[in-house]
Amino acid sequence: MKLNISTRSLHAFLALQECKHFTHAAERCFMSQSAFSVMIQKLEEAVGAKLFERDTRNVTLTAEGELFAEVARSLVTDIEAAFADMSDYVARRKGRVAIAALPSLAANGLPAVIAEYKRTYPGITVQLYDALSDQCLAMLRQGKVDIALTAPGSGLTEFDTKTLCSDPFYLVCRQDHALAGKRRIRLADLSGCELIHLARSTSVRQHVELLLRGIPVMNSGLEVEHLATVAGLIESGLGVSIVPELTLFQFRHMNLVSIPIEAQEVVRPILIVKKKERSLSIAAQGMSELIEKRLHDTGSRAVKSRR
Repeated sequence: MKLNISTRSLHAFLALQECKHFTHAAERCFMSQSAFSVMIQKLEEAVGAKLFERDTRNVTLTAEGELFAEVARSLVTDIEAAFADMSDYVARRKGRVAIAALPSLAANGLPAVIAEYKRTYPGITVQLYDALSDQCLAMLRQGKVDIALTAPGSGLTEFDTKTLCSDPFYLVCRQDHALAGKRRIRLADLSGCELIHLARSTSVRQHVELLLRGIPVMNSGLEVEHLATVAGLIESGLGVSIVPELTLFQFRHMNLVSIPIEAQEVVRPILIVKKKERSLSIAAQGMSELIEKRLHDTGSRAVKSRR
């Protein structure tokens, strides 16, 4: 059975129940009495029962009307609550945004954006997952997150991508290293350096291997998962490392220096990635716009302001 009962007809029913007078109830609903009477009649037809007893002096509920009054009040309450809730989502008073981001960006640059977003929209829950590139894309693919912030790699063709900022590479070494006094490093200067690597699964390692093709560097044999471990190994004199600028906050050791690598092409693009042909929620769209506004083309400046 298909019903055609509007919220307006439910309000009309409740107004008549309370006023017990067609003219007064019609005035409350800003309707003519004739139009109001037709609406009540159509409501009774839709329900399939007489809801009001009418005489020249009184309008009272029938037994079925008493039952329907409970239903009508419940429906109106639920509908108004649903629209109020939806209004909160539209106005960004409620909602959820989930972001997957490379650990370097999740720790440096993105926190300030999230803090600004939370100040503006305190009712929205923001979830952040720091993960490697492949994991970021997997969470986006599964619908666990709305946005991924990652580096170029395989598996991106199924998504919409946009370059957010560029992340240049630096040499990190001890203060007593032969290259420590240089203001800038050429790739050729790295010849003979003993390199400490991040794991092959990281976007940093993949970019570094491309950079060093044809450069006769030495492999220290040390390959680790975490930047803090890289910093400790360098500080102990076990080698040097090449890392992107967004990670330099991990190397604020008294005995370490970071030197920019000179070649203009020596950068790691940072991408903002979304699902194709699927609109973001209003809350997620607001976060995406703020990320682009605060981090787009300002990767280096954003990091330097925090160093």
